[in-house]
Amino acid sequence: MRRMLFEKTGTAIWMSHLDTMRLMQRAFRRAGVILHHSQGFTPHAYVSMLLPLSVGVESGCEIMEYELDTDLQLTPEEMNAVLPEGVRVLRVYESARKAKELTHLQAELTLRYDAGVPENAVKQIAACLSAKELLVEKRTKRGMEETDIRPMLKSCELIAGKRELRLRCVVCAQNPALNPMLLVSAIERYAPEAMPDFTNCRRVEVLDADGNIFR
Repeated sequence: MRRMLFEKTGTAIWMSHLDTMRLMQRAFRRAGVILHHSQGFTPHAYVSMLLPLSVGVESGCEIMEYELDTDLQLTPEEMNAVLPEGVRVLRVYESARKAKELTHLQAELTLRYDAGVPENAVKQIAACLSAKELLVEKRTKRGMEETDIRPMLKSCELIAGKRELRLRCVVCAQNPALNPMLLVSAIERYAPEAMPDFTNCRRVEVLDADGNIFR
């Protein structure tokens, strides 16, 4: 399976998943590479994202699978020459690993406070995230439901600054998946005095069940 590792930063984080898919397919055409398409009345390109990215989230580890009609070798430089600012291909490679082996996501949340980090915020957030149960409203196949996300949070670490806290975490990526931003919802519910004024989220790496980098 052919795969492409790329990042989304800057204003590109506001592109939706579908817009990103369209962008990458146009980039293939502009680079002179023909994607393999299905047969029938409505042919579609064989291209997919292993872990769709939410709008507003930055990432340095997006993985896209694709198939070509030829044996042409594509390079990151050829793709980057036709991609907009904020979307950059880091690596093009082939892998036999199955997508289901991607089980965990390493992310970093930056919690920003206009008036500085509140006193005891680190202690309150640490206590919140170490609780045995973390109930938040989470989208499921049946709609929005109150869900205990604690089993989906594998690890977390807080790093304190003057006006921000950095929350590094590892969460489940599939079956079930946990959006790291739901940790902010948990803070709002269980530690409201430590609720940030604004939060940035960045995907750092994708991992397998053993904690190794997935490619």
